[in-house]
Amino acid sequence: MNGEIKQPELRVSVVTKDGKDDVLGVLTREEAMAKAKELGGLDLILVNGNSDPPVCKIVDYSKYRYAQEKKRKEKAKNSKATEVKEVKMSYKIGGHDYDVRLKAANKFIRQGNRVRATVTFRGREVQHDNLGVDLLRKLATDLEEVCNMDGKPRREGRNLSAILTPRPDVVKGLNEAKRAKEKAKQQAKAVSLEEREKAEEAKKTEQEEVESAASNRLGGVLDGIDIDDDEFDDDDFDDASLDDLLGSSKATDDLFA
Repeated sequence: MNGEIKQPELRVSVVTKDGKDDVLGVLTREEAMAKAKELGGLDLILVNGNSDPPVCKIVDYSKYRYAQEKKRKEKAKNSKATEVKEVKMSYKIGGHDYDVRLKAANKFIRQGNRVRATVTFRGREVQHDNLGVDLLRKLATDLEEVCNMDGKPRREGRNLSAILTPRPDVVKGLNEAKRAKEKAKQQAKAVSLEEREKAEEAKKTEQEEVESAASNRLGGVLDGIDIDDDEFDDDDFDDASLDDLLGSSKATDDLFA
């Protein structure tokens, strides 16, 4: 990034406001750095150092890193949602145990996962692999409303397995539910933000009303005080005699005689 890039020539693009790449062409490293600085102090990121010339982008690194992390988490979430689950059973499985496996497989498939159904054999039981095939086909038939079997059952050592994949309508329903959930979450977030803004506005208005009321009360108090400047006329002091100010006594008479 930036000064750490050593290649002399780079194929440079800049990310626009709508998230698209605007290709600037092949620039020298110095030209690319200057362009990044010109566009508001952005960063020069090396995207593919193995191409000729290496590919770089001019982006805000903090936003770029946030977007990459968001993509990584979304990819991990989707990968986890489509992982392969497994149910194991013996070709001699009883009715109750079969129902348990059937219920588990149905749950996994309705969550959008693929299911590996495996029939295990011990010792000479492997000679009854035809019974294992029948069991896997029975499982696929019991789940035909939600899944399809990918190809035929395959032998893997002493095991016999088949892959059950969710039907398109099941996947579609899951995607629609996911989009509805995300939409509801965004709406709830928007409502929460709106309510917070309204609360802050109401608090601000209340504070302004309190300050206005306090100002009005202070103005009323000052209006009730009548200050007459005539009572403190300086001319009154000028016109007063010294006797009026100091009083008349023998001491003062001797002082000013």
